[in-house]
Amino acid sequence: MTLTMHQATVLPCSRALNSLAAILDKAVAYAQARKIDPAVLLQTRLVPDMLPLSSQIFIANDIAGGGAARLADVEVPTFDGKDKSLPELIANTRRTVAYLGSLKPQQFEGAEDRTINWQTRSASKSMQGMPYLLTHVLPNVYFHVTTAYDILRQAGLEIGKQDYLGTVNSSG
Repeated sequence: MTLTMHQATVLPCSRALNSLAAILDKAVAYAQARKIDPAVLLQTRLVPDMLPLSSQIFIANDIAGGGAARLADVEVPTFDGKDKSLPELIANTRRTVAYLGSLKPQQFEGAEDRTINWQTRSASKSMQGMPYLLTHVLPNVYFHVTTAYDILRQAGLEIGKQDYLGTVNSSG
């Protein structure tokens, strides 16, 4: 069986974001039970020079949705980053998963060799689809989901490896 670019993109990104949404659901319950202002959690950082939880969530969604769109050769969805609450960030994460699920396998045909162009804050970048997925999209999604997990774990949320790994099934 051949692994397609659709499978290599949509399944791992969906799984990571579904796990993130489930962890964020637990964070809402944790904040309510301990009478913690969720805004405090959203501004929590691992160290002063790292982005806060809210940014980690936004970037994970932006990289997953934008990366998949570029590989599928469709218009990149707009992620405005104006979500201000945990419920809004959870809803955005679920919208991103739904968007990923809306992409069809045939849209990814030839993506491994397609030139992908994108803009970062500081530069225009370009590379072929397969390296773009393997060296940019997936590592960034995992980094930001892991960092969000670590911030919440450090803040006292009782989560473990299985929360991060989430559910395994054939659809993501």
